[in-house]
Amino acid sequence: MMYPQRHETGVARRASSRRKGFTLIELLVVLVILGLLAGLVGPQVMRYLSDSKTQTAQLQIEDLSAALDLYRIDVGSYPSSDQGLEALVREPSGVRNWNGPYLRRNSVPDDPWGNPYNYRQPGEHGGFDLWTYGADNQPGGEGENQEVTSWD
Repeated sequence: MMYPQRHETGVARRASSRRKGFTLIELLVVLVILGLLAGLVGPQVMRYLSDSKTQTAQLQIEDLSAALDLYRIDVGSYPSSDQGLEALVREPSGVRNWNGPYLRRNSVPDDPWGNPYNYRQPGEHGGFDLWTYGADNQPGGEGENQEVTSWD
């Protein structure tokens, strides 16, 4: 048995094609929802990134402190403030028993914000002081701008 073919009229075809896409209102609602989610999640992600840079600075200071201790064992004293942290990777003039470089890379790393670490010997808090001021490279501050030190 043969069934007759159904032919869509022009009105039926236009109605079915309209149902295939999204309306402008639906798209705007989705964009508003995505904007709200970004507004809620964005600050949390930025806080996480800020905390990770501070933790990275603390780990780098611990590594540099360990390298300074190795330098002291070999040479007998920490590098002077004038010699700085470069003494860990390049032998300073007039130093005996230098057995470096004391860092894996042959360069002293900058802090996570791209600034050089501050070094003072003799230190006010120990044999040496090693610190970074944070993102703003200014004393004091909180969050990403807080100081990270070898003595805390």
